[in-house]
Amino acid sequence: MDLNARFPAISDLRTQARRRIPKFVWEYLDSGTGSEATTRRNSAAFDGVLFDPSILHGEVAADLTATLLGEAHPLPFGVAPVGMSGLIWPGAEAKLARAATKAGLPYTLSTVAAATPEEIGPLTGGKGWYQLYPPRDPEIRKDMLKRAQEAGFHTLVLTVDVPIASRRERQLRSGLTQPPRLTPRLLAQVALRPAWALGMAQLGMPRMRTLDAYSSDTQSRDSTAHVGYLLRTAPDWDYLAWLREHWRGPLVVKGVMRAEDAPRLEKAGVDALWVSNHSGRQFDGSLASIEALPALRAATDLPLIFDSGIRGGLDMLRAIALGADFVMLGRPWHYALGALGNTGPAHLIDILTRDLTANLGQLGVARPADLRGRAIQYPKSGTF
Repeated sequence: MDLNARFPAISDLRTQARRRIPKFVWEYLDSGTGSEATTRRNSAAFDGVLFDPSILHGEVAADLTATLLGEAHPLPFGVAPVGMSGLIWPGAEAKLARAATKAGLPYTLSTVAAATPEEIGPLTGGKGWYQLYPPRDPEIRKDMLKRAQEAGFHTLVLTVDVPIASRRERQLRSGLTQPPRLTPRLLAQVALRPAWALGMAQLGMPRMRTLDAYSSDTQSRDSTAHVGYLLRTAPDWDYLAWLREHWRGPLVVKGVMRAEDAPRLEKAGVDALWVSNHSGRQFDGSLASIEALPALRAATDLPLIFDSGIRGGLDMLRAIALGADFVMLGRPWHYALGALGNTGPAHLIDILTRDLTANLGQLGVARPADLRGRAIQYPKSGTF
């Protein structure tokens, strides 16, 4: 099968994945909160970021390498954390960790993943990232950091934009609970998705296994206010200072959208800022992440990581041109797994590499970072 003919874009992987993932799981993966205006805005706002294509520049040999937090990567993107990744596709955490590490890209494991740090850390070659939903209990906090460090994780990512559970109305309507419970309604959906069902039959229904050591609560609850919220808190500046003191590696703060916060984060010893509105999954009245990016770039010299709304290589170049040093993707990796199984992540990497190379050639530059300052932001008309 010629994958580039059948699935030349992320949108093609998304369409195919939707056919292979049960509806209640798809609603979990693909939904935002509220009317999902922010989710739509994240993507639509990229269309107002334009370039002036170069001419007569001769042949261009693309150089897609990037260095971030002391690590060199062959491509300027990686795998963002996605909670309960293993529910979206059987064994997703291990599959994505292996694929990312093989390609030299960073993989980020979520606190609320279906796999533990001990299982995934060894698959990342000592270069994995661990995303922390901040535990309230200091003893649990210490133990989580210890587990991540001993498992070989390189970078800690503190997520700060989830102070409380969001609504995600599509998820609530879908009937998904945490831990997942297959009601007759959901079993009927599973029966229509045999590849997903077979994988789950082999591995068992996933749960937030990292949290097993800290909570005996196994009661079903809705898909947003899950057991993880029994353990976590809304962090403050003192919490961040504690983490900086106790984590020995690079520390990233994820969910930064206000330029005013950047100088204080820099003073707190943070090593990089992750510009993100959680892909519209937490708050439906936010700026698009790409709209917030230029002001943050002007406010700090720290490396900026970016996510939310990326549709392909051109959007990555737009983000880099406006100040990002590195891009992270969440949903597209899971579209790839859902569409193609084990071969999906490598095909996604190929799609993005080809897209980045083609667009750099049109613009007459070799390196994405050479586009810094080349983008023109035009105001958008109409509604998203």
